[in-house]
Amino acid sequence: MFDGAAYCPSCGTRRARTDGAAVKATCPGCRAQMAEISVGDTSMLECPRCRGTWVDAPTFEHICASHEAQAAVIHHTAPAPPRTSAEFSYRKCVACGTMMNRLNFGRLSGTVVDVCRGHGTFLDAGELHAIVRFIQGGGLDRARQRQIEDLKEQERQLRAAQAARELKSEQYHDVNVSWGISTHSTTFDSKALLALLEHLKG
Repeated sequence: MFDGAAYCPSCGTRRARTDGAAVKATCPGCRAQMAEISVGDTSMLECPRCRGTWVDAPTFEHICASHEAQAAVIHHTAPAPPRTSAEFSYRKCVACGTMMNRLNFGRLSGTVVDVCRGHGTFLDAGELHAIVRFIQGGGLDRARQRQIEDLKEQERQLRAAQAARELKSEQYHDVNVSWGISTHSTTFDSKALLALLEHLKG
């Protein structure tokens, strides 16, 4: 691991800081050098130019679960400024350099963040503030309830599709029996074939 690097370039593991030295990490948003900051009892990387924030996965989970950490974020960060452009681009993970996925946090928040699973999340200026407000307003509970409702709807659709297939199979069996056609064979006997032809003509 290079001296001062925030993450190992080989495995993406975050450096355990014990010397108080400045870390080196490039902002995924504007490519400036990010600096490590403390927000309450958590630490994260912040860009002095665009105010974007990189939060590693364990820290992000801690913020989502801790009322104290959320309060510290609200005190430290400002609401998101109005967007000046609808254009977005995919960004590289601070830890491993691969392109991150863009996800709507909690599916309902409307705050779209850049996520590298296992490594962390990059948030534009104000987005961490918006996410904490969403959590404090019961957003995650609503998201879980929506997920449960979606799963129930998927189960209902699957059961309906299965019932439709079974009904179609039963109808097919009944038609075959009524015309004297074996359900275990595609061979028609002569009487059944003649009766079917007469039916089609009439």
